[in-house]
Amino acid sequence: MDSSPTVAIVGAGPAGLMAAEVLAQAGAAVTVYDAMPSAGRKFLMAGKGGLNITHVEGFESFLSRYGARSHALAGFIHDFSPEILRHWAAELGIATFVGSSGRVFPNEMKAAPLLRAWLHRLRGSGVKFRMRHRWLGWTDQRLRFASPDGEKLIETDALVLALGGASWPQLGSDGAWTEPLAERGVTISPWQPANCGFETGWSDYFRERFAGEPLKSVALTFVGNDGLECRRLGEMTIADYGLEGGLIYTLSAPIRQQIAANAAAVVHLDLLPGLTVEEAGQRAGQARGKMSLSNHLRKRLGLGGVKMALLREVLSAAEINDPHRLAIAAKALPIRLSVARPLAEAISSAGGIDFAELDQGLMLRRLPGVFAAGEMLDWEAPTGGYLLTACLATGRAAGLGAATWLQAR
Repeated sequence: MDSSPTVAIVGAGPAGLMAAEVLAQAGAAVTVYDAMPSAGRKFLMAGKGGLNITHVEGFESFLSRYGARSHALAGFIHDFSPEILRHWAAELGIATFVGSSGRVFPNEMKAAPLLRAWLHRLRGSGVKFRMRHRWLGWTDQRLRFASPDGEKLIETDALVLALGGASWPQLGSDGAWTEPLAERGVTISPWQPANCGFETGWSDYFRERFAGEPLKSVALTFVGNDGLECRRLGEMTIADYGLEGGLIYTLSAPIRQQIAANAAAVVHLDLLPGLTVEEAGQRAGQARGKMSLSNHLRKRLGLGGVKMALLREVLSAAEINDPHRLAIAAKALPIRLSVARPLAEAISSAGGIDFAELDQGLMLRRLPGVFAAGEMLDWEAPTGGYLLTACLATGRAAGLGAATWLQAR
């Protein structure tokens, strides 16, 4: 760029910061605005249990995690692939390693060192930050912000919106941006919870005794509305309302879709993924002598604690005492899910700006010079590094799109 056009970026999460980095490198005068007191609030929260930045599986498999939006995101993720992401982190001084499941983590397992290094580099490249500035939309062509000093009107040559979805509103992603965009005719798909827990009808005894208990070494099987069967190994947690945790989160999209279509969904839990039905039946049918049934099943099958309680929650006493019927149930225990938990509790959200509203550079067709990225767009993905990768990839694409648009002017 021969001059220094001004660019406002609204949202100081990963997508917004990546757009800021690209635009600053292109020579723009970049200012990042955010309603929160500091940058990357949700990013830091997501990294509390160990920051999972991406995944090293093959590209086609990686891309499939975005479901119906795989095609829309393919080009962006190809241009900022997991391998490129790891190289980008290394340039910030953040070394990474690959875990046993293929997930990629910083060596320190924390988000704060990466964010500090990133913000330091951005400030060094001239990026300015205006915190506690909540975007309210437009007055004529000027941007409106509520700030500690009152309402401000800002003029800028280009705008990148990276305001996040509608989950975790306490950290800034409250979806309030939909109103000013909808007023200008932008089509926005309704918000829905993603990577969320689901409710079921536990008995009072089970809820009071086992809420909070981890359910480990299990497999979950689910048949979606498309007739395809999904099976995942892992663990999750018994919640007072139903089920939550990584294993159920990975299938939250098809489960949510089936609930919408049928008012309920049924998943099947394999409590003994290392055994066949026949093997489980043989072990359950062995003579138990003077042992109680509970002790017998715990020793022969490892069915104790919360796993045994789940069987008792679903099965009758006659079924539990029948080795064959018990084995069948332990390998495919049906759990009826009635509703997804509220959006504010979800790790991420589905819904947002329809991709048809965007050109290849992620500029809104109805609003020349306005670009959007990250969870504002209508896509979703499971946890495992997929969310962060797509946010960074679309942030980069929006930054490049804005730089190209400014150059063309």
